[in-house]
Amino acid sequence: MSYNFSQIEAKWQKYWSENNTFKASNHSDKEKYYVLDMFPYPSGAGLHVGHPLGYIASDIYARYKRHKGFNVLHPQGYDSFGLPAEQYAIQTGQHPAVTTKVNINRYREQLDKIGFSFDWSREVRTSKPSYYKWTQWIFSKLFESWYDKKQDKAREISTLKEIFKKEGNVNVAAVTEEDIPLFTAEEWINYQQTEQEKILLKYRLAYLADTEVNWCPALGTVLANDEIVNGVSERGGHPVVRKKMKQWSMRISAYAERLLQGLETIDWNESLKESQRNWIGKSVGAQVTFSVKNSESTINVFTTRPDTIFGVTFMTLAPEHELVSKITTAEQKEAVEAYKTATAKRSERDRMADVKTISGVFTGAYAEHPFTKEPIPIWIGDYVLASYGTGAVMAVPCGDQRDYDFAKHFDIPIKNIFKDVDISEAAHTNKEGSVISNSDFLTDLPYKKAIKQAVYQIEQEKIGEKQTNYRLRDAVFSRQRYWGEPFPVYYKEGLPQIIAQEHLPIELPEVEKYLPTEEGEPPLGRADCWAWDTKNYKVVENTLVDNQTIFPLELNTMPGWAGSSWYFFRYMEDEQRQEVFASKEALTYWQNVDLYIGGSEHATGHLLYARFWTKFLKDIGLVPVEEPFKKLINQGMILGESAFVYRIEGENKFVTFSKKEAYKTQEIHADVAFVNAANELDIEAFKNWRPEFKDAAFITEDDGKYIVGKEVEKMSKSKFNVVNPDDICEDYGADTLRMYEMFLGPLEQAKPWNTAGITGVHNFLKKLWKLYHDGERFAVTDAEASKEAMKTLHKTIKKVTEDIESFSFNTSVSTFMIAVNELSAQKCKSRAVLEPLAILISPYAPHIAEELWQKLGHNESVTTALYPVYEEKYLKEDSKTYPISFNGKTRFTLDLALDLSKEEIEKIVMSDERTQKQLDGRTPKKVIVVPGKIVNIVG
Repeated sequence: MSYNFSQIEAKWQKYWSENNTFKASNHSDKEKYYVLDMFPYPSGAGLHVGHPLGYIASDIYARYKRHKGFNVLHPQGYDSFGLPAEQYAIQTGQHPAVTTKVNINRYREQLDKIGFSFDWSREVRTSKPSYYKWTQWIFSKLFESWYDKKQDKAREISTLKEIFKKEGNVNVAAVTEEDIPLFTAEEWINYQQTEQEKILLKYRLAYLADTEVNWCPALGTVLANDEIVNGVSERGGHPVVRKKMKQWSMRISAYAERLLQGLETIDWNESLKESQRNWIGKSVGAQVTFSVKNSESTINVFTTRPDTIFGVTFMTLAPEHELVSKITTAEQKEAVEAYKTATAKRSERDRMADVKTISGVFTGAYAEHPFTKEPIPIWIGDYVLASYGTGAVMAVPCGDQRDYDFAKHFDIPIKNIFKDVDISEAAHTNKEGSVISNSDFLTDLPYKKAIKQAVYQIEQEKIGEKQTNYRLRDAVFSRQRYWGEPFPVYYKEGLPQIIAQEHLPIELPEVEKYLPTEEGEPPLGRADCWAWDTKNYKVVENTLVDNQTIFPLELNTMPGWAGSSWYFFRYMEDEQRQEVFASKEALTYWQNVDLYIGGSEHATGHLLYARFWTKFLKDIGLVPVEEPFKKLINQGMILGESAFVYRIEGENKFVTFSKKEAYKTQEIHADVAFVNAANELDIEAFKNWRPEFKDAAFITEDDGKYIVGKEVEKMSKSKFNVVNPDDICEDYGADTLRMYEMFLGPLEQAKPWNTAGITGVHNFLKKLWKLYHDGERFAVTDAEASKEAMKTLHKTIKKVTEDIESFSFNTSVSTFMIAVNELSAQKCKSRAVLEPLAILISPYAPHIAEELWQKLGHNESVTTALYPVYEEKYLKEDSKTYPISFNGKTRFTLDLALDLSKEEIEKIVMSDERTQKQLDGRTPKKVIVVPGKIVNIVG
């Protein structure tokens, strides 16, 4: 009976769907295990073979855990809001909901073909109103909360109001903006409501503020730092500028220390943790205040090296610092404004990364050194960022290389404050062993003592204080887009008001097109029906706005990370999704994700935000955990093998790979579908591919073939090196695809795809099928298994179990191949071996395992079977093959029981006819016996 994978796979995929085989229960006595893949975004291109890599790994582990007796939750859904769908809508005029649905259907079809054990009953789509209702609700909870430093947690804003009523804000320790004036209880009570609201807005965890943002005019929206590459938008390559806009922000900075400490409690790889530590960027030092000469203004500077304060010879402000326009002199105004305009065109990431370019402009103003009272010139430079620290640095060129280069470039004096150190060629940046000099009360102190003394003196003089700073900035939460979650916010007297939970969701309105308005408003500014009726609690037409009972709604939408910051909790709920975001019972049972698998590109963005939201939800009593993901694995990338043709510059003529050096050529990607295993291009197919190649000429090899160049690079539709998993499933089957992707190499490493290698895995599955059959007959018997077969089985159980537990899936596939080869050679047909083997391989190749399991006489799915138990006794050797040597040279071998004594071994060896033949009548001088190792007959 041949291995008909197409029929088998269709049969079992239908069975799993009809029987809800992988539906998890929230009411189980079993121990829980929650396996999750990072949310896929359903693009129009569909999946290529690189996408399922992590899904296959998580599926193997989920299936394995079911066999081990766990109640496994393994859900799937879609991160279905986002910029790509909106851009496609702008180009085609088609509603993003329509294209998103089409894309999701395509994804679902592809995912089902690969045989994943997803619990589809819990599917989540972030763009469905029934889901984003709860994203809006969580936003409202953030808006109604503040961060209490004393309790080190978020609290309801109502508690803050009570404190203000009783004692004002003098004793309030909150994470907030710095420019809040102190007020008494009496003053608070006497404030107008609008004034109270403005003050509360400075405390809220979700707040409105003027913020420096990355603005992309071509896309008409704000972009996050990770959406910008080399100063342009990742999508479309459009220019990005820095500008100030009133934006919603999230006070993630309140959680900086807890986000750091939490990393010590989770099982993530160290490089991932280090990425988050660097992003959070904790530094301990002092904040020092410098007065601006001839001005009421002051400049606050944070420094980790207060011991170097006497080495300050200039100051640098970020070009966008609010003081720049106030302190710049008339003579310098033109130069400063020109520099600010140029800087606005560069992203923060570019400015941080560019350490070679030295640029800046003198403002004409001077600060006063807090100790010496000497004048210090104030410059602006784009290496200082307004969003980091205070947006100002005290430049100590003798101790910082960037300050040193800046000072040298602009001929600013450099004062040396390090004892016995030469700074004529470079700054002294090594703290260890440094002794401070030329620094008043710090002179002759080693740097550690000097830091302590400097901080003490700074606090004594009341010119600053000891401080811990974080690089982590509050997250901008507004996007000028259509295709995102609407805010549950309307505006009364210019101040935001929250729409109550019972009136959610606030659904996206219809708009005629998805571009910003002619006045520069976000796309929601085009909606005719986008105002909130506070009496009837519904969205009404804009023409009804009277600012008495009907008010304008927020025009921005939430960013893509809003819905993906809590979706893992939504999967836990299956019965009460209308009533709650997730029930207490479900959250208590599932707790958090036990295994999370996804790409390393989410190291900071998504993972940091999800951890932040989880900590917040824990603070307000909605979830029972501090960390969302216990163990996290980043799968590596599957790379594509690209094909290149070589066009002669200025001509529509292509030259074959071996002859291209003789010409000046342009390298062009060719579709890999036109190239065979010998790297030969199908010239006619290539010419018919695109109109510009129709009349192309070709300089070929001498045998008339055109050979392409090959290069391994990222698999991408734009590089025409994409391999469709549908084609692999069609030609070889899903089980082959699953096993081959695991076989390519370690899960966490990048590896190239090579379709030519897939036949080996497919042949293995055919050999596995044949093991259970004798021609057309299913041949498994109840006969007792041989000792060798049981040994093969149990060493396979041991190795595969160890591999799964360590996520070394590639070596499992090799182990299966060895096992099937051994069992085939042993002609094993015993149920005692082949039944557990079917269970063992089912996480990897579930379709063939299900078919074999049914043929073995079982009515239930193989997923219900308990995992085989390894028994060491089958691997214990009871005999040893001894090399029998004569004068150190092995002449033959002999199998002997391991429990024989030396005397018994010697007796058996000496009586063997082969020994007598070797001795030829001689009496040996001695017989050396090492039990379990060797026998050597001497003389």
